[in-house]
Amino acid sequence: MTTSTTSNKDLLARRDAVLMGTYARPPIALVRGAGCHVWDADGKEYVDFIAGIAVCALGHGHPAILDAVTRQAQQLAHVSNLYLNEPAVLLAERLIGLLGHDARVFFCNSGAEANEAALKLARRHGRDLDPAGNRLEVVAAEGSFHGRTMGALSLTHAPAKREPFEPLPGGVRFVPYGDVSALRAAVDEHVAAVFLEPMLGEAGVIPPPDGYLAAARQICTDANALLILDEVQSGMGRTGVWFGHEYDGVVPDVLTLAKGLGGGVPIGACIAIGDAATKLRPGDHGSTFGGNPLACAAALAVINTIESDGLLAHVTDVGDRLATGVRRLVGQVPFLTGIRGRGLWRALTFDQPVAPAVEAAAREAGYLVNAVAPDAIRLAPPLVLPATDADALIAALPAILHAAARVTANPEAGGRS
Repeated sequence: MTTSTTSNKDLLARRDAVLMGTYARPPIALVRGAGCHVWDADGKEYVDFIAGIAVCALGHGHPAILDAVTRQAQQLAHVSNLYLNEPAVLLAERLIGLLGHDARVFFCNSGAEANEAALKLARRHGRDLDPAGNRLEVVAAEGSFHGRTMGALSLTHAPAKREPFEPLPGGVRFVPYGDVSALRAAVDEHVAAVFLEPMLGEAGVIPPPDGYLAAARQICTDANALLILDEVQSGMGRTGVWFGHEYDGVVPDVLTLAKGLGGGVPIGACIAIGDAATKLRPGDHGSTFGGNPLACAAALAVINTIESDGLLAHVTDVGDRLATGVRRLVGQVPFLTGIRGRGLWRALTFDQPVAPAVEAAAREAGYLVNAVAPDAIRLAPPLVLPATDADALIAALPAILHAAARVTANPEAGGRS
């Protein structure tokens, strides 16, 4: 079944004629979703194991989001930052309550924008410490990804993404992720903040060594530098807790959210805790659409549903079930070496750079996954993923990997489109 009046081929051809070429040509066009399943323009059904890159926290067409957005649209859709709206206040209160610390929230529309706000906050902190401007540097991690806007890109350690747009805003040093000694050496009297992900997302869902975030917290405290945690992917229940840093028992000065926060409706948030909450002042930053009542209503519905439906425990249970099933396949199927990550934020790992072929074979078998790195497949399904869908992917993996092996052995026989 499909609601489309055209085909994948037709839609992709039309896309090529009207959209900028900022992304690789997609293999299919999706037209409908229900729960954890989606359909393309040719009517083929897929189990969605990427959820719009960790965005559709409640899956597709969830009634809580539909009801919240519909009710809000009937009342008030937009007011700008010239006036206050109640959903923005309610959402800020909920987020601060989940954190359990005195904090203040800035709302925006995406993860990149949330990180831009955090970077400006870091600059303000540095100038407060040294009005002469000698303390404006930021330390970030090799392998990091924080967005593609110019400020966020300056924090992103990916030469292919950075180099075409240099010079970028300066003052960013990169250190190896997980290396406490390198981080300690880098955080000197010129550093205003350290910018980290609780796990590297776009690099392949890579966890840090035990104790790394706690060490980063202490290093920042000792140096009077801000610890800023990018929770754009790891936040909002993705790992089985509200925020990924909870596993490490640390309290950041700033954290950024987006993706799953709105469950598919664009929204981002920069949350500053304690003294950092007063750094940005009137006129320092803004966003016309930030705190939009429609987006805030959707985010409130996401939070309330995660809480009322016990989805944090569900994410842990189904994520562990998925990991256990994958690990049992290691040594029995081609390429597979293991699975890493937490909750429903995982990466299948391979001994060869076959991830694109695996992604294509999975799609052919009816599963949408993401070749996040040459040797890793990212899984970030909706938080409502049923155990039956997790079991189905595990059962399908041997055939998927054998199909990928055939393609890599004979590339002319097929591959990723």
